[in-house]
Amino acid sequence: RWVRSQRQSYKRHLKGDSSSNMTADRIELLNKINFEWDCSAPPWGKRYEELVAFVKDFGHARIPKKFPKNPSLQKWVNTQRQSYKKYFQGDASSKMTKDRIELLNKIGFEWRCNNSQSWERRYEELTSFVKEFGHTRVPKKFPKNPSLWRWVACQRQNYQKYLKGDSSSNMTESRIQLLNKIGFVWECRQKRSL
Repeated sequence: RWVRSQRQSYKRHLKGDSSSNMTADRIELLNKINFEWDCSAPPWGKRYEELVAFVKDFGHARIPKKFPKNPSLQKWVNTQRQSYKKYFQGDASSKMTKDRIELLNKIGFEWRCNNSQSWERRYEELTSFVKEFGHTRVPKKFPKNPSLWRWVACQRQNYQKYLKGDSSSNMTESRIQLLNKIGFVWECRQKRSL
């Protein structure tokens, strides 16, 4: 009941109705907790199309927390990550499907998004490494950038998953092309001959 009242008050506020008790401070507080102003949430396909449009505009699927053009898209993206995690844990409450995973993978969706550096930033770091050393085989203990080796190893793992059709891989064709462009070595293990 209270939630419905906030939505109605917000609509009146937007129309400039003086009977609304909604304030900018209240709106900001509710936005901080990802309050859904419109309870008639669009279907999954419509949100997906909005995300595809974002990817076309910005080149990635990491919606900022404050995205004024579409404030609820970030919440939807987080919901997809949570549903994905539940899906692989066998939780029946997950609304994630294999088809949805494939669609999100096609646009380079990142299933694990934390405060670590973005794929593009890491790619630039690897490019700098290649310019300096002439190859992509980052040593395990690289003092200038100790975590770059782990990122490179993850790219190889994701590539193998991608080749096997594993939908948990976040590898995409465009990433493969970018890595190939700088001479990325997909299999680093040397086979010994007898």
